[in-house]
Amino acid sequence: MKKSLCFKILEDHLLRGELVPGEEITIRMDQTLTQDSTGTMVYLQLEALNPKELKTQRSVAYIDHNMLQAGFENADDHVFIRSVAAKRGIVFSKPGGGICHQVHLERFSKPGITLLGSDSHTPTSGGMGALAIGAGGLDVAVAMAMGEYNLIVPKVVNIRLSGALRPGVNAKDVILEILKKRTVKGGVGCVMEYSGEGIKSLSVTDRATICNMGAELGATTSIFPSDEQTREYLVALGRGKDYRELSADSDAIYDEWMDLDLSEIQPLAAMPHSPDAVKSIREIGPIKVDQVAIGSCTNSSYSDMMKVAKYLEGKRVSPEVDLVISPGSATILEMLARNGALATMVSAGARILESACGPCIGMGQAPKTGAVSLRTFNRNFKGRSGTMSAEVFLVSPETAVVSAVAGVLTDPTEFFTEIEIQQPDRYPEASGGFIYPEEADFGEVVMGPNIKPFPMGHALEENVSGKVLIKVGDNITTDDIVPSHAKLLPYRSNVPHLAKFSFSTIIEDFHLRAEEHGGGFILGGSNYGQGSSREHAALVPLYLGVRGVLAKGFARIHRSNLINSGILPLVFVNPGDYDKVEEFDALEIDGIRASLERGGDVLVRNLRSGEEYEMLLEVSERERKTLLSGGYLPYLKESTK
Repeated sequence: MKKSLCFKILEDHLLRGELVPGEEITIRMDQTLTQDSTGTMVYLQLEALNPKELKTQRSVAYIDHNMLQAGFENADDHVFIRSVAAKRGIVFSKPGGGICHQVHLERFSKPGITLLGSDSHTPTSGGMGALAIGAGGLDVAVAMAMGEYNLIVPKVVNIRLSGALRPGVNAKDVILEILKKRTVKGGVGCVMEYSGEGIKSLSVTDRATICNMGAELGATTSIFPSDEQTREYLVALGRGKDYRELSADSDAIYDEWMDLDLSEIQPLAAMPHSPDAVKSIREIGPIKVDQVAIGSCTNSSYSDMMKVAKYLEGKRVSPEVDLVISPGSATILEMLARNGALATMVSAGARILESACGPCIGMGQAPKTGAVSLRTFNRNFKGRSGTMSAEVFLVSPETAVVSAVAGVLTDPTEFFTEIEIQQPDRYPEASGGFIYPEEADFGEVVMGPNIKPFPMGHALEENVSGKVLIKVGDNITTDDIVPSHAKLLPYRSNVPHLAKFSFSTIIEDFHLRAEEHGGGFILGGSNYGQGSSREHAALVPLYLGVRGVLAKGFARIHRSNLINSGILPLVFVNPGDYDKVEEFDALEIDGIRASLERGGDVLVRNLRSGEEYEMLLEVSERERKTLLSGGYLPYLKESTK
């Protein structure tokens, strides 16, 4: 007894290791999901592994990110993924089927399963009581090929909810409140597990919203218990047989606790340019709004869409505002079309986008120069919208729609007192967007000319040296390392092209520096690599010859991606040493291979100053062998000879 829900599921899936926080374990993975932005690389790696059969119960490939087909690149990637899916027995979700996390919640997630996804917002399925984790693409390919995943046993934070949300306050405001209190580093190394009487008032999609943005805390995942709300949702989806009641023991032991009264939460916004820069709507004031975007995997559920439609009845979007709406799945879009809500939105002046990630990933709807854009999304990193000068605020659907009509940022609470949304008794089964393995007609794997081989590391040398190619600060995102917008997303399967734009949100010549100096090192602050799970943020530096990253600390997924690519993730023992290193300093690490083989700290010598810096290289036995081999794929190939 005394087990958290997280530890119950981990124990049920444990293959190797011990459930001791900080130790590496191997767990069985029941399901995987990919999306097309990261999926092409996943399936290139799966083909390199070439398993005889998949070891998961269900794997799904979604097309939801790279939807603008301005050239052949995105369409070619989609055909490649579809061909691998047919070959390998993977469910394929066609373009237009919906956003992977919303659709997976509706169609495939189950209480108590493990799910690994090549997208950092995979924890969305924690709203249904699944242990859902975002990871780099190679980890997902390995999960499909071998049925397992390696992770560091997390600490578990119990967030106890009481009360109920007031009208006009959304689950989005709950997670923004938590981000305000804990920051984007507040969940690193942790699972956020929710409990308390307050959860009874939250629907499964409310819970999914909270779990979705738990990724912005840096958390390994987030999870709610499976209860009567879960059962009702699954029954409405026609999947009542998938229900099982799951919760933590009443006397469960946790590493930390946090109490939150839902009735005290007010409408909030994350201000530019970080999800934890949170203030109340009233505190920010009635600033003029230019664009409003409603949707994304965070807030595109049926109930969120209906709240928007109900408020828009008989109203008109401000002439000064461009309102765009993206329903989360083909199922939801069909329901809105059948019940008249879609007509209400269009009549009010909204633009309806297809069921896809769209502007959340920077794929279209870039705001005008200097615009204020309110978005119900999960990230507002500078330039992610496609416009570097835009001021992007993260808000709830209620705040978004009220502000779209008013033309200024507006508190929605007084406008939603009479609006109540009933959860549907039955969802339609919109299956037209799926190709199941038994329906797939496999010919050959099709690769277009934009799909290039992924870079592979080589065995670690005895000595490593190079220049510091760039020095960056805290909370550098994967969007900084490899920008994500409509112009670059079509090249996610082309690392050589992406490399030309690495760190272009900070400097324009990083790739030229790397070429001139034959690679080298990156110097980072704390929480280096936060944000997306995209392994391109490791593959691009690998392609450019980066051998190591020296930082005050790393985000979980990016650290794993660096190791998988054979790049050394080195942490300053004395954080003050970071200030002593300058761009273009020549650094030298003698005997790194021997140091790694025997364990212990690593000494880095600065040839300019003559100083030495003590660095931590805390790795598991598997990670140690991975780095010695030059990456996870070389290690797997060596270990299976």
